Amino acid sequence: MTKLITITALTFGAILFGTNNVQAQNTTATTTVNITLNDVISIDAGSTAIGNTVDFNYVTAADYNSDQTITKANSLKVTSTKNFNVKVKAGGANFMNGTNLIPVNVLTIKAATAAGTMGGTKNTVVLSATDQNLVTNAPLGSALTLNLDYTIPAAKSSSSDILGKPAGTYTQTVTYTATAL
Repeated sequence: MTKLITITALTFGAILFGTNNVQAQNTTATTTVNITLNDVISIDAGSTAIGNTVDFNYVTAADYNSDQTITKANSLKVTSTKNFNVKVKAGGANFMNGTNLIPVNVLTIKAATAAGTMGGTKNTVVLSATDQNLVTNAPLGSALTLNLDYTIPAAKSSSSDILGKPAGTYTQTVTYTATAL
């Protein structure tokens, strides 16, 4: 009988206090990481072509009789996930000062001798109101720079395109467009 009481007491004790099962602990965890890409092409902040000016000054006879070139470092700074082209065009057919006009084709734009980090085929463009390729098939990249030379050749500044025009400042916008291929 003592044996029966002991077995019963142990059974009730096991039921009341429960049993501890030792289980293995996790030692690894797995997480999924997603990288979502979108195609991007951008003329980035830091491009001197954004909100900047190129000023040609004709003060002396020598100015009218010689080429004038103004180099702008970091004219364009492009980030693109694909190869791309850069086009350029004037906002109209003429530089304007009131009703006085100078045709935009007096200005030539091309990559400077130290062109920057942008690859591709660089073209010399005589400015017009029509889009023209300044750079073709530039390789993709981040913050690629293009330094530009703006030139008015003596053949234009010493011609009736500029000579004989009233004194003053003649203005026109130039627009650059980067397009992914």
